[in-house]
Amino acid sequence: MGAGVLGQEPQAPDSRASVLSRALPSTSILGLVRRQCSSLAIELALVPGMQLVPQTIHSPPRFIYASATARRAMAALPSTSTPENTPVIDENPQLQSYYLSLESRVGYRLLLGGTRHFGYWDYDTYWPFPVSKFLRAMEDKLAQVLALPPGAQVLDAGCGVGHVAIRMAKTHGLRITGIDVVDHHIAKARRNIARCGLPDGAITVQKMDYHHLDSLASASLDGAYTMETFVHATDPTAVLAGFHRLLRPGGRLALFEYDHEFLHDSPEDMATSMRKINRYAAMPTNDLSHPGVFEQMLREAGFEDIVVRDYSENIRPMTRLFFLVAIIPYLLIRLLGLERFFINTVAGVESYRGHGRWRFVAITASKPGGPLELGKI
Repeated sequence: MGAGVLGQEPQAPDSRASVLSRALPSTSILGLVRRQCSSLAIELALVPGMQLVPQTIHSPPRFIYASATARRAMAALPSTSTPENTPVIDENPQLQSYYLSLESRVGYRLLLGGTRHFGYWDYDTYWPFPVSKFLRAMEDKLAQVLALPPGAQVLDAGCGVGHVAIRMAKTHGLRITGIDVVDHHIAKARRNIARCGLPDGAITVQKMDYHHLDSLASASLDGAYTMETFVHATDPTAVLAGFHRLLRPGGRLALFEYDHEFLHDSPEDMATSMRKINRYAAMPTNDLSHPGVFEQMLREAGFEDIVVRDYSENIRPMTRLFFLVAIIPYLLIRLLGLERFFINTVAGVESYRGHGRWRFVAITASKPGGPLELGKI
């Protein structure tokens, strides 16, 4: 723990990272952890000046780690908005809590290199490495089903730290507008984009809530997508209406998300775990995303040509990996009743246990009035 916790002088971050790295074997899953540990010196768990920030939306109060580096990055975010055009951001403390938690920030970095979505495998395997290869494969699947030509202007709704946007721009030639509501995501996305070698303007990132897209002009985009972020919507119909307004006639929408059977049809312990995951991982849309619901919402929002692709079997190597990594800590967490503090660990186990009761789906749709004429680039 850092000095903010015990009042002790912290070790240099490099030495703590190297100690962790040397302590882990170089093979299998722990080898992946070892390879990531050297870069974690810039992350929350291993930076000096770490402080505990009270989180009061749960009872009793919980704490989340925020590093000095992260706080400086958030404070340094440039502001280009005036009071008249400042985007509206809904209060969503549970979402902020989830992405600021130590478990989320370190866990995503260790296992996925900071990426926040599933990978895509053409075949089942018990050796899913290198994971990064298959994360990029899922992003390529997104580009494939979005089916837009190079130069198309596309919204990344919930861009996270920018990995998907970078792949869409660098490999597939799309021009991306990324939006997110989490400050440290935006800071890291801008840093990652600046380092990736793309020309200026290929990707822009700004703080914006996909429930409130009024500052973006109508019919100004050729496409939009979510990569496991629509699940966080508190008003999914409003989000889809906003996407529809932004798209030009013939514009394309892709949602890579989850649907599942009715909870009352699931075993009680699994249904209880699902409710906890939806609550503490801030996934309210997952409460209602039963098969057919997304298609109905898209039709009601005015979309057509709706296609649902089931990629559940293609993510199986990753859900199995998560299960193997999480099962031992999960048993202890369940014993102590600490699920809400380690909700990713719970999800890692329960998603694999209940793999036949939910699906990972890629849903595409078009705005009527095509064929699409690309906007002026």
